[in-house]
Amino acid sequence: MAQAARALWPVGHALAWRLGGRLPSGLPARSRAGFAGAAGGPGPAATARKGSPRLLGAAALALGGVLGLYHTARWHLRAQDLRAQRSAAQLSLSSRLQLTLYQYKTCPFCSKVRAFLDFHALPYQVVEVNPVRRAEIKFSSYRKVPILLAQEGESLQQLNDSSVIISALKTYLVSGQPLEDIVTYYPPMKAVNDQGKEVTEFCNKYWLMLDEKEAQRMYGGKEARTEEMKWRQWVDDWLVHLISPNVYRTPAEALASFDYIVREGKFGAVEGAVAKYLGAAAMYLISKRLKSRHHLQDDVREDLYEAANKWVAAVGKDRPFMGGQKPNLADLAVYGVLRVMEGLEAFDDLMCHTRIKPWYLRMEKAIAEAPQ
Repeated sequence: MAQAARALWPVGHALAWRLGGRLPSGLPARSRAGFAGAAGGPGPAATARKGSPRLLGAAALALGGVLGLYHTARWHLRAQDLRAQRSAAQLSLSSRLQLTLYQYKTCPFCSKVRAFLDFHALPYQVVEVNPVRRAEIKFSSYRKVPILLAQEGESLQQLNDSSVIISALKTYLVSGQPLEDIVTYYPPMKAVNDQGKEVTEFCNKYWLMLDEKEAQRMYGGKEARTEEMKWRQWVDDWLVHLISPNVYRTPAEALASFDYIVREGKFGAVEGAVAKYLGAAAMYLISKRLKSRHHLQDDVREDLYEAANKWVAAVGKDRPFMGGQKPNLADLAVYGVLRVMEGLEAFDDLMCHTRIKPWYLRMEKAIAEAPQ
């Protein structure tokens, strides 16, 4: 409102100047000459007329101020209406979707998706997948989680890969395009990774498919969009690979981690007991291979600390989130990945030995306060 008032103030001021300043100088010479009395001095009429420009100027100035306040209030109410309309439109779009998330609760990629859904107040059902049998996703040729099924009217779409799910849904919420069209913007491609294994990659997965006006409304500029994409990719390429080596760093930590996984996951009684001890031993050994593959330091905590502090430095001191006053998709991705360590020694160390805790607490609050 203050900006609008400043913008409207010159209009009111100019109006006052025109009414109060130009009228006196525009009077005919004959009228100005007639202001003097017959005795050679200003009479009562002349004195009254001499004060008229001041009165006109004061009245016009008041009129300009009233007009300025009126237009400012009108602009403010219109802005509120537009925000309400956008919120209502987004709510209408989200209510058209029926979402089912197939996940492992302790998977960082699944946690990323949940953070996005929770922050955007998108209702969804969760199907916890048994990590041994994976019978819950036997309908899918894509055998990883997360998988999101999205029902929009008669159209049922399967979205794979956490970053694709997030980009597609955000595009849907901002643009209102049909989800079945949006999914085609993220085609899967087969590729061979460094270990010679065939993997599925998705094109454009960090891009939101928006037109110029929609992108401007969401980001305000190209720099913010580029920054968000850069850090979302950093989460997938680097941060997420620090989780397993840290939560399975020692035999004791590995056992504590698998105890948490068994409690939160979908295991039978026998499966749970086997997974807890054999899984912990296996993941302790695998974490050593992961450390070598990703060229981590001897103490993998140091890599985790460096990553957290790097993120905090990128956010900076002048904004609460990378997205400014509210989290963007990069904020949600970092938070979602780190959240899976809560309750474990690695998480406590992270909060204690880095500068990330204030940002993390702000993220918790932002998601908790999301409209339901």
